[in-house]
Amino acid sequence: MNGITLSDREFADIRGLLYRIAGINLGAEKKALVCGRLEKRLLQTGAKSYRDYFSLATQRGNERELTAALDLLTTNETYFFREPKHFEFLRNHLRESDQPGRQWRIWSAASSSGEEAYSIAMTLADTIGGERWEVMGSDLSTRVLERAASAVYPLARLDDMPPDYLRRFCLKGTGPEEGRFLIEGALRRRVRFTQVNLNTALPELGRFDVIFLRNVLIYFDAETKRAVIRRVTDLLNPGGVFIVSHSESLFGLAPHLSQLRPSIYRVA
Repeated sequence: MNGITLSDREFADIRGLLYRIAGINLGAEKKALVCGRLEKRLLQTGAKSYRDYFSLATQRGNERELTAALDLLTTNETYFFREPKHFEFLRNHLRESDQPGRQWRIWSAASSSGEEAYSIAMTLADTIGGERWEVMGSDLSTRVLERAASAVYPLARLDDMPPDYLRRFCLKGTGPEEGRFLIEGALRRRVRFTQVNLNTALPELGRFDVIFLRNVLIYFDAETKRAVIRRVTDLLNPGGVFIVSHSESLFGLAPHLSQLRPSIYRVA
């Protein structure tokens, strides 16, 4: 610990910055989290206080430091095949809706370090095979996107992966790489990652058949949730599917969507 305390005013400034840029509404109980995530960065930059660091990160022309701060504050833990019922639904949806020659595009809109995007890709490869599909993963954090693009993960992340998928789609490391695994090349080439801020106008991304936006809406207030949901689901093809976490509800937020089952929606 560096002994630097985070005052209520400094915490309020950091909360305000995160809300303005990312739409994330940190509760008062997250003060310790902010301290823990930024503490090492204060030491690395030589900032004497959180006020000094805030000034550094928001200084004109210092976008790199602002990006570093946002990376630290917005990164969330994830793992392969989180909420397995969603992947069971995806498999069934692909089987029921696939047609010869159909091209599928699926967006992991808050992909973090890539586990969700690669889980989607494995499901696609297993269910429809071939090359008639593409997965896009996006996140605000460039740091986790770099990790996702590397496609290297610790073996501890494999607990929920079907054993057959481990054999077919993953390469276990040996020697200095022991304890880690790599997503195999053919699958990796079907997944691309790009930085996207869901709280602003979206870049040109094309349209999608299925969009996963899980474990993100819980950080937004109601107004931001409505804006993000509308912005994202406007990119769904007719009849497209929108999937959120089981811990999230769209009640009163998305009248243009019809619920298929808990946490799974379709363009009405």
